[in-house]
Amino acid sequence: MEIALPLEIVNNMPWVWLTIAVIMTVIEGLTMGLTTVWLAIAAIISMILAFFIPSVTLQITVFLFLSIIMLLFTRPVAVKKLKLGREKTNSDRMVGMKGIVQVSVSQDNPGQIKVGGQVWTARPDNKEAEYSEGDQVVVLRIEGVTLIVSEAQ
Repeated sequence: MEIALPLEIVNNMPWVWLTIAVIMTVIEGLTMGLTTVWLAIAAIISMILAFFIPSVTLQITVFLFLSIIMLLFTRPVAVKKLKLGREKTNSDRMVGMKGIVQVSVSQDNPGQIKVGGQVWTARPDNKEAEYSEGDQVVVLRIEGVTLIVSEAQ
């Protein structure tokens, strides 16, 4: 079943596909989600196809097929290779490091510890734990700008 479109649109399908590709590229640039780029690539391929095959139904079918295939199979590989998602920061290196309590640390009263030459706000991982000035602690994780610590072994 062929889609019935006015002859003006059928003759200008390469421009329609180019417009779709540009729109998808702009959306990708705004979102950086690595999703609409595959639609833009499929639109460019459909645009090239439109120069040789006037069937709009075939062009749309190719566009949809390529979009789905690229989203399912190439996006996961690209996301993994480009390491999209959580960005590592310099503070991530603090996890596992030992520090010295500067101001006593408890669940009710976050204190301060010195780790890697810097003073950080800290809370204990164990709700009952309390660490006094001079105690040695180890950083378990970071929540916001607060280090979550436990007693150093």
